[in-house]
Amino acid sequence: MKRRDFFAVLGGGLVVLLDDEIYAQETGGPRRGGGTAVPVEIGAWLHIGESGVVTVYTGKVEVGQNARTSLTQAVVEELHAPPASVHMAMGDTDLTPFDMGTVGSMTTPRMWPQIRRAAAAAREMLLDLAAQKWSVDRATLAIADGKVSAGARSASFGELARGEKWTRTIPSSVPLAEAAAWKVAGKSLPKVNGHAMVTGAHKYSYDLSRPGMLHAKVLYPPQFGATLISLDASAAEAMPGVKVVHEGNFVAVAAPDPETAAKAAGVLQAQWKPVTAEADSHTVFQYFKQTAQGAAASANLTPYTIAYIAHVPLEPRAALAEWEGDKVTVWTGSQRPFGVRSELAQAFGIPEEKARVIVPDTGSGYGGKHNGDAALEAARVSKALGKPVKRNWTREEEMTWAYFRPGGLIEVAGKVSPDGVITEWEFHNYNSGGSGLQSPYSIPGKKEQFHQTKSPLRQGSYRGLAATANHFVRESYMDELAQSVKLDPLEFRLINAKDERLRNVIVAAADKFGWKARQKTAGRGFGIAAGFEKGGYVATCAEISVDPGTGAVKVLRAVVAFECGAVVNPEHLRNQVEGAIAMGLGGALFEEIQFGEGKISTNRLARYRVPRFADMPVIESVLLDRKDLVSAGAGETPIVGIAPAIGNAIFDANGKRIRRLPLMA
Repeated sequence: MKRRDFFAVLGGGLVVLLDDEIYAQETGGPRRGGGTAVPVEIGAWLHIGESGVVTVYTGKVEVGQNARTSLTQAVVEELHAPPASVHMAMGDTDLTPFDMGTVGSMTTPRMWPQIRRAAAAAREMLLDLAAQKWSVDRATLAIADGKVSAGARSASFGELARGEKWTRTIPSSVPLAEAAAWKVAGKSLPKVNGHAMVTGAHKYSYDLSRPGMLHAKVLYPPQFGATLISLDASAAEAMPGVKVVHEGNFVAVAAPDPETAAKAAGVLQAQWKPVTAEADSHTVFQYFKQTAQGAAASANLTPYTIAYIAHVPLEPRAALAEWEGDKVTVWTGSQRPFGVRSELAQAFGIPEEKARVIVPDTGSGYGGKHNGDAALEAARVSKALGKPVKRNWTREEEMTWAYFRPGGLIEVAGKVSPDGVITEWEFHNYNSGGSGLQSPYSIPGKKEQFHQTKSPLRQGSYRGLAATANHFVRESYMDELAQSVKLDPLEFRLINAKDERLRNVIVAAADKFGWKARQKTAGRGFGIAAGFEKGGYVATCAEISVDPGTGAVKVLRAVVAFECGAVVNPEHLRNQVEGAIAMGLGGALFEEIQFGEGKISTNRLARYRVPRFADMPVIESVLLDRKDLVSAGAGETPIVGIAPAIGNAIFDANGKRIRRLPLMA
């Protein structure tokens, strides 16, 4: 949507703009004139309509992290509009400004201030408009609860906007409320559309439909990398209403209902050319070291291993595609609508403005929905058949053909003086990734490296990225060093933690947990871990029991202290923190992708263990609200401490140091 089209599309009222080129530079996105630049995006961020509805546009999406609510709070805080009057238009590439994606815990540190600026600019517009209409001194005006007033005279935002077509670009110095003076931000505003979620009224990508829609099923090879030799689709084509699409290695069937589509896919007769698998679950860690770039030459390094794990989103990948002439519209659950648009444009050789991606609120992503797998499949079948096509992945497809959290080999070594000061530190991560690689402790002469390797499995982002792996190894080895000089793990960390914010969360978690008063009993263990990632500091304490006969571990209690600057919504932050602990239990204890001969064997929930209600410990969270600091994201960092805290607690219980994830493999 070009700038001249704003009011034709949005209707009369007030529009707040931000130059798209400026925004692209701020976010590291494409700029005009660049070789790979996206088309010029809409510059509208906020529209106040004649009905009083405040529509805010953002490329961010809602995947269960409550961004819709926190961004609404940003608007309400600065604009002084009632929460019910705010509508968030999210993740629609034809309507919203370009955004790199809902990734990296960046919605709060990047988008939240931007929305606040847009809302503050709209507030100033309303005051200017009222002063002009009423011929009064602007300084005499007040704004609150969706109204501007001057003494006994007042008008709602809609009344002021009626008949107007004002636009304004966000000024660089628009005044914003200080965190200490927040009235709505910093409070636990309930989830904006929570009622629709809990009653089942909300429609996810899985639920959407279009007139004349077909349901598609894709034929995948029996092994990663296998290529199609021949196909006999006659049995499927003989089924009423079934259409077959065969383009090179891509084979799909479509039918009026998903059951028929599944039956049709089941009667396809295909021959595949197999490939030789490079590694399996047992050999992959040696494979990482063998294929690494610049492998460590140091001796006496202690190795740890990290398994591949699946995202297991509540909603598997799903997409609905519809072509109208040479333009395709796709509704899909994705963390990167503009990234999916680029994939569609490249796949079909069309300009990006000919592809529209709309993201309904999505049933979780955890970093696993960056790509447009289902969107491309749906669009491909839709284009071939000339009808709207829905492509819903099954759970088995999700756990086989989606990408995984990278597996890794991590090697570490260190030295410590008798008084507990770490004097040397060496850390090498193979394949898992560089996030959270740098130690937050004060150590002279650190050597910390990430080594790129080949991966036999498709891999990508996961909640916390490699910070989960790097924190597990670092915090486990911190306990190993503490034991070597016979120091309490808490005391040892405080000796080497010079960062005030790191020390604060360590002390807060230990105090809430009662670390110094803990009582050692047979079969019980206590562990602690701490860290920093994406602007947030976390410390986690865990209490576990170990069955003396089976060795089974039960996590009894977990306490997390988290500090991410000024807290935007305490209740939703607490949900993020405690949800991260629940999710992190799986990767800590038992989640693991097992594979061999180019096939995934843990391809369904009956074979892949995720946390259950019976696995849940008592979870307590301590939120350190630093109103003197900018707000950081909170979706990822709290997950990094639970695995090392449990591992350290196991050692405390039985003296066994487990140097692998999952701990109970």
